[in-house]
Amino acid sequence: MDSHLLLCQAIADLIITNSPPRITFAEYMDMVLYHPEYGYYASDAVKIGFQDSDFFTSANLGSDFGELLTKQFYQMWEILDQPLSFNLVEMGAGQGILACHILNYAKQEYPDFFAAVKYIIVEKSQSLKQEQQQRLQDFSVDWCNLEEITPNSIIGCFFSNELVDAFPVHQFILDGGELREIYVTVEQKPEEENSALPIFIEIMAEPSTPQLAEYFKLVGIDLSPNTYENGYRSEINLAALKWLGIVADCLQRGYVLTIDYGYPAHRYYHPRRNQGTLQCYYQHRHHDHAYINIGRQDITAHVDFTALSSWGERCGLKKIGWTQQGLFLMALGIGERLAALSFQPQPISQLLQRREGLHQLINPGGLGNFGVLVQSRGLTAQEASQPLQGLIVPE
Repeated sequence: MDSHLLLCQAIADLIITNSPPRITFAEYMDMVLYHPEYGYYASDAVKIGFQDSDFFTSANLGSDFGELLTKQFYQMWEILDQPLSFNLVEMGAGQGILACHILNYAKQEYPDFFAAVKYIIVEKSQSLKQEQQQRLQDFSVDWCNLEEITPNSIIGCFFSNELVDAFPVHQFILDGGELREIYVTVEQKPEEENSALPIFIEIMAEPSTPQLAEYFKLVGIDLSPNTYENGYRSEINLAALKWLGIVADCLQRGYVLTIDYGYPAHRYYHPRRNQGTLQCYYQHRHHDHAYINIGRQDITAHVDFTALSSWGERCGLKKIGWTQQGLFLMALGIGERLAALSFQPQPISQLLQRREGLHQLINPGGLGNFGVLVQSRGLTAQEASQPLQGLIVPE
């Protein structure tokens, strides 16, 4: 039996052992993506890049993204008065490409900073971890789970690129003015139907936790029937709040840098966005069918940056700034890199490829529209007064 069937059966078994026989969509998404044996990220199903893949990230477009991030990390190190040990904690490192670009550039351009860097990768996927270890074997890198990091121990920066969008989300729907949660159950098949594959269907019921209703108080959204139509549907990412709380507890002095696609809450929960943001990615195509290609496709939802900012404040993280990736990279010098291409003695095909990659990083209709949230903890008043280069609005 292949992993797809085994995963479907494992989900069905979990459902029928519950009373009533159902699981939240968040539990379903967690199993689909992170089941330790058959989940999308736990198996060889995950494909990142351009050829025969499901999606690509900024790091797949060349070394510029990682090099510009390194410039920002270097300034953070300087603001913190150049500590002898500066932790760079990358959460969800994919294939290890971004880490490789960061460490290579730091070694070449900022040797004193490179000597101080202690690079840590937090990775749940064993298959991706093995790929990272192979790619980064020339560098000193530690791997661990987030829960293994000692509280109040990190001086440096926690950062992630397209991580939070892959956290399991609860789905809700407004029914008669009431908040109802969407659950997943197994369809009862006729006895004569001999299919080995379970069929998953959705049902509505009362919320599984009061945190779902409390979430909207956190982000300042009133789900009034006067504003939101019956049947309005969207997602709530409670896992992101739990994750950020753990990160905040671990950070003694320094920053949290989160890059992802998403919106502030008033745009995320706009009444016209009445079907939410959930998307599935399979072979560079996206759709909203979460119950097909189970274990073979990525499932994501946009990030609510208002929630991260507001919850961060409750956890002791101060919001330094929020911007878009295009503006962030422009402030760090991507424009100068584009201008310098005309003077580089490279084959025209390579120059055009790099130019295209740089433009994609700042394209306002794509990666350039990603959100960049920077939070801090433990900074002195003098340190906090120094603006980060990536958040300075380009003139």
